[in-house]
Parts: sequence; structure tokens; C-alpha cells
Amino acid sequence: METLIELSAANAVEWLERFCGALPGAAARELGGGVSNIVILVEAGDFRVVIKQSLGKLRVEKEWLSDRERIFRETAAMRFVEPRIAGGRVPKVIAEDRENFAIAMQAAPDGAEMWKARLFAGDLDEAPARAAGRMLASMIRSSWGDAEAMRLFGDTTVFEQLRVDPYYRFTAGRVTEAAEYIGELIACSEKRRVSLTHGDWSPKNLLVAETETWAIDWEVIHFGDPGFDAGFLLNHLVLKSIARPQWRAGFERLANIFMDELRAGLPAEAARIPEAGLRHFPALLLARVEGKSPAEYLDEAGRERARSLALGLMRRPAASVAEVFAR
Repeated sequence: METLIELSAANAVEWLERFCGALPGAAARELGGGVSNIVILVEAGDFRVVIKQSLGKLRVEKEWLSDRERIFRETAAMRFVEPRIAGGRVPKVIAEDRENFAIAMQAAPDGAEMWKARLFAGDLDEAPARAAGRMLASMIRSSWGDAEAMRLFGDTTVFEQLRVDPYYRFTAGRVTEAAEYIGELIACSEKRRVSLTHGDWSPKNLLVAETETWAIDWEVIHFGDPGFDAGFLLNHLVLKSIARPQWRAGFERLANIFMDELRAGLPAEAARIPEAGLRHFPALLLARVEGKSPAEYLDEAGRERARSLALGLMRRPAASVAEVFAR
């Protein structure tokens, strides 16, 4: 049995040349891969490629394991979604290495930044929020009740491993007051299997270039409840308003723009997805305080504000984004 190759900046070019041929002058550097992947950028002139290799044990304090085969769901997802999405871009797949759980994909243009980084710098431009709503709506619309999407992405194992267990079940086990709400949310969400769901629709996975927004990190995709995605993005904007209260009004504006664009692009039968997002939101908010992946940028006062808001919204759910921010 061959030894698995662990990719790094030192060997990434050699690995990529197996699939793309010689790359004279190519250079590689590791990017921030979050907790679940090794991520490397390779550049050779105008040729820019991102390499990802999935980790079996995630980089978090508490043990968190996941099937490394999830990386190939990402390539399947990009191939499926790329020609169907509107309002933004999805990378094209360049290579797959099933022996080493690694893939290569088209990189966003030089100079593209994570939307998360722009938000923390106080850049409250509306364009990425509009793109996030439009892209999500188009993905839901193009896959709503689609038998082929269900066949390809109906297995929810990775979503359970990376989202439901560490975010919802783990949090419910730690916070008794939230257990009933989260239990009912899981049960309702499992019944709402209606379209493709990204599973990590957050500002760190939306790269903003000069004229377009790119959606990346498709490894948690599944055919399920897209209300999860709506709540996930809303949660990130609320968390950032807690961490940077001086820009609270701007974050609220972006959250409303995102939800309005989402609502406007949905088919009639999906009209209640934003409402489902508002139901997911409190559980996701509490999970970023009490779950396995706490928001690293919240101080203790911020964590307490998030915890209090989440529990309050579980007791009395909000009917709108405006009500969430008001409370």
C-alpha cells in the first residue's frame, strides 16, 4: 500500500505537474486552509491554481473527525453548480487525486479577497451581499426538487459530521435550555430536503474580485434544507456586528440586502426558505459560542451577548432580519 503524500508548498508544484504538465517558473505558497484542509496556491505567470487536500482530523481543540473522501464531493459539486449558478462564479475543476484526497481548481483572480477580511476592515460595500443572495437563490432555484441533484448529493453524511453534530447536537448537549429547540430544528430540517445546500455559505467562502464574487469550499454540499445556508450567512453578519459594534448599522444593511436578494430570486414554492433561515439562525449563533467551532474573534462580553441573543430568539423567534438586529 502506497504511503499517502501530504502536500505542502515544497511538493505542490511537482504534484500538480503530474496532471498539467511542466510548469516552468511555478511557485507555491500555503494559504489559510481553515480547520479542515491543507490549501496551497500555485502560480506560473497567469496560470493560478488552488490545491486542496482534506484532513481526516480537523484542527480544533476537541476531537472532530471527518471522512477525507468529502473532498471529491467538492469537485462533483463545482462541476454540477458552475454552469447553473447566477450572480457570481464557481471555480472550474482542474485535477483530482483520489489516492491522496487532493484536488486542484481554478483560482480566483489575483487580488481577490475573502469577504470576511473586507468586513473586518470596515468595507461595507453592498455588492458581495447582493451576489451572495443571488447565487444562493439561483442554486436553490436550479436544483429545487431535481432528481439528478438528489441522486448525486443525497448522502448527508459529511453534513452530519461537519455541521449537525459539532454545531447542533454538541451544543444541545452542553446547553440544556437550548436542547428542545435544537432537537425540533434538526427534525424539521431533515424533512425539508428540497434543493442543493452549500453547508458553509459564509463570508470566508465568498471571494470578492473587482467585478465579481466567487463561491468556494463546496465540500459540505448536499441535497437538503437551504434554510441552513440562509441562516448561516445571516449568523456571520450578526456575529461580526457583535464583534464590531461601530459598524452594526452597516452589517444590518448587508443582512437585509442578502435576504432581499435571496427572496427575490426564489421560485414561488421556495418562498418560506428565508423564514427557515431565521429559525436556523439562533442555533447557529449559539453554536459559535458553545459548539466545537467557536468564533475566535469574540471576546467574553461578545460571547455573552451572542449567547443571550440566541437563547432569547429560541424563546421568542424573530420574524425578520430587522427584528434580529433590534433585539
